[in-house]
Amino acid sequence: MKELNDFAINLARDAGNFLKEKFNSKHEVHYKGEINLVTEADKMSEDLIIAAINSSFPDHGILSEESPAQNSQAMLRWIIDPLDGTTNYAHGYPVFCVSIALENEGVIVLGVIYDPLREDMFVAVRGSGAYLNGKKLKVSPTATLSRSLLATGFPYDIRMSKDNNLNYFNLMAVEAQAIRRAGAAALDIAYLAAGRFDGFWELKLMPWDVAAGCLMVEESGGVISDMSGGQWDISSPNVLVSNGLIHEQMISVFKRGACS
Repeated sequence: MKELNDFAINLARDAGNFLKEKFNSKHEVHYKGEINLVTEADKMSEDLIIAAINSSFPDHGILSEESPAQNSQAMLRWIIDPLDGTTNYAHGYPVFCVSIALENEGVIVLGVIYDPLREDMFVAVRGSGAYLNGKKLKVSPTATLSRSLLATGFPYDIRMSKDNNLNYFNLMAVEAQAIRRAGAAALDIAYLAAGRFDGFWELKLMPWDVAAGCLMVEESGGVISDMSGGQWDISSPNVLVSNGLIHEQMISVFKRGACS
């Protein structure tokens, strides 16, 4: 595992530093939907990561945001977001990261999230804890929702779908101390593992948005479920992660939203 761990850390750093170098450049932007965009930096970062995996581990599978899946039957599979926070990046808003996870027969065993602007390297290995720049992480001790700092985001189909998180956001906004919407789900979840947020929820995320971060939450003592409190996996339609102490309080709010 150390070889894979070192490989993932170095790869996330290389991709992140590439994104950092291009951050203040003019970006070529294409739209995959009404507001869902991709830049040339997404694809170049992804190409860098995939080339390195194919060179070092050609028999491994790869699931990535901008390219077709590779070796889908492989026992070991890399799950990659080469640039989480693309809209931020395209607008010059300095909140984005690289997320790389490794899955072994359906179980996430390694997660790395790198924020190149702050040089924050979040790393989690199943059974061995989660760390930020070598310091072990632990979720926050906040015990009440009213004292909690939460994070969330909104799906790309917010203009077309009624299942758009606005109802949950409106209810939660008057229950929590505050809510942040920074635009990079992987980084939000890593921040929860680090105790910077107390809870996070979002709808319609993809495996590459959550795979690495949710392992970090588990390894730092947090709790993961879907928004109704049911079992969660990387293919679930929504996710709730928290420090555990406010988990049921958040679920109670979501139940009111589901009935409204």
